[in-house]
Amino acid sequence: MADASSPGSTNHVVVVGAGPAGLSAAYELTRHATPVTVVEKDPVKVGGIARTLEFMGCRFDVGPHRFFSKSGEIEALWTEILGDQIQPVSRLTRILYRGKFFDYPIRASNAFWNLGPFETARCLASYAQARLHPVVQPKSFEDWVSNQFGHRLFEIFFKTYTEKVWGISTRELSADWAGQRIRGLNLVEVIRNALLPASLRGGGEHAIVKTLVDTFRYPRLGAGQMWETVAGRLATASHPVRLGEEVIGVRHAGGRVLSVVIRDGRGATLDVLGSEFISTMPIRELIAKLQPAAPSMVRAAAEALGYRDFITVNLVVDRADVFPDQWIYVHDPGVKVGRIANFKNFSPAMVADGGLSGLGMEYFCFEQDGIWSWSDRELLDLGRRELIALGICRPDEVKTGMVYRQPKAYPVYDGEYQRHLEVVREWLTRALPNLWLVGRNGMHHYNNQDHSMMTGILVARNIATGASFDPWLVNTDAEYLEEGRSGEAAAGGRQVPQRIAS
Repeated sequence: MADASSPGSTNHVVVVGAGPAGLSAAYELTRHATPVTVVEKDPVKVGGIARTLEFMGCRFDVGPHRFFSKSGEIEALWTEILGDQIQPVSRLTRILYRGKFFDYPIRASNAFWNLGPFETARCLASYAQARLHPVVQPKSFEDWVSNQFGHRLFEIFFKTYTEKVWGISTRELSADWAGQRIRGLNLVEVIRNALLPASLRGGGEHAIVKTLVDTFRYPRLGAGQMWETVAGRLATASHPVRLGEEVIGVRHAGGRVLSVVIRDGRGATLDVLGSEFISTMPIRELIAKLQPAAPSMVRAAAEALGYRDFITVNLVVDRADVFPDQWIYVHDPGVKVGRIANFKNFSPAMVADGGLSGLGMEYFCFEQDGIWSWSDRELLDLGRRELIALGICRPDEVKTGMVYRQPKAYPVYDGEYQRHLEVVREWLTRALPNLWLVGRNGMHHYNNQDHSMMTGILVARNIATGASFDPWLVNTDAEYLEEGRSGEAAAGGRQVPQRIAS
């Protein structure tokens, strides 16, 4: 059965997914008076991974989000959408290790003070050993970082968190990624800059280290407020997001996509017709849903693309002030949690009762991992026990909580992903030119929120105006460094972790 609301014979765009990329594309299309239909499988919420959950008077993002972009156009768009509802925030994020907070980005004086004289001596001895006897031709992330900082500092500040996030041993991660991600850092220079007065440091302006993102903006009621507002504007423009409609097939013939087959909340199926289609769904899922099927080589390439999933354990804590950071990175190897966000420190309006705090604990995993199948009760108990073990709160202060599972939160960027992705891209470009890919999962691209938005906006302009923007160039030269050197340009684009080539 065809959806009569989608004309098909006229210029009509169907957007799959109501996350930042899909909603930005739809919003841009309405600016050009181009009819658009957005289908979203979630029955309740828009925003994708940028949604905001509500529970017991507290609001939780699906992991912390900050609104900061090097693109003036994106910053202006956020202001246009929310006005004074998006507010400036002074950033504070630190590392928690062995019960102590370390500055992030790392400062030598703070780090060595927290580590104490014995551990500092071990770190310096380890560093000296690495300089005297470095690993020749380092191949792994572990070898490269140990050469630069010594193995002891590597274990404290690099190993645990990296392995929690990516699920790959640092002995398997490529040294190339380490060199690109941590470029320009030199322990001797860091110590000198931390301990000596400016007049004795030397090096001129190129030795100046500056933090690039000390402040960011944030919607008063959470990241999801941005996307709920956009969805509201689409509804006002007679293009409401169709919630609870899951795409189960993508029909094509004669070199063009003709419709997406959706299943609604009642189990009914129908075709949504269109002339152009924008997909934000994971590439692996998109290719699997093509009717007729893509060539076997394309299906195999798409199936080889991997994804990292994660779980947020969101806890309501009976304490007004837990820690002052927006989020902390947890480097302790004795706990599973990788990052903890304190949403009250993004905006006081994230808690209805000022005497409470809402903490979001992130657990990175794969769907096949045991933790993914744990019950909510088991996960809530894990979160409570780990907060206590980390010394963040007392057992009686954890009042209640809720669990949210986010499948395919991050594409996996292994050593082969680019080759597989190119196979898919080349075939889609040639075989189905009216099917556009946008967003992090839609492109299997290492995007921040603003990058995802821009890919959607550029594709919308291509469709509405006949422009020829290349969305795949977004973010190729826009790594958002936590710290950088004056006059230093980002080279080679935002880098991704890769396994050592066999």
